[in-house]
Amino acid sequence: QVHLVSSGGGSVQPGGSLSLFCAASGNIGGGYELGWYRQVRENERELVATITTSGAANYSDSVKGRFAISRDGAKNTVYLQMNRLKPEDTAVYYCNIRIFVPPDAYWGQGIRVTVSS
Repeated sequence: QVHLVSSGGGSVQPGGSLSLFCAASGNIGGGYELGWYRQVRENERELVATITTSGAANYSDSVKGRFAISRDGAKNTVYLQMNRLKPEDTAVYYCNIRIFVPPDAYWGQGIRVTVSS
């Protein structure tokens, strides 16, 4: 079993910055991908950014250049810095861990991000 604890988010005006933090604990194993998705429609979550244990980062085109993901491998944590936020970034964000061996995935609790003037 793996447990994810998320924090951060909040409300900000367009152009502002917010950050998200997620810590994973439990039976994680040696290799995984940790990152963030956001709920854009009911039952649909889209990729925001992920990072693997080797440090390979992946971003959606909509956030590339504005968001930055980083990790602390020793602590199994991931940090998402969100800059130049836009109203369309408004969503509930979910931390996700995808474990490579054996294959498994877990979700953290949702964190609301609101970008509005």
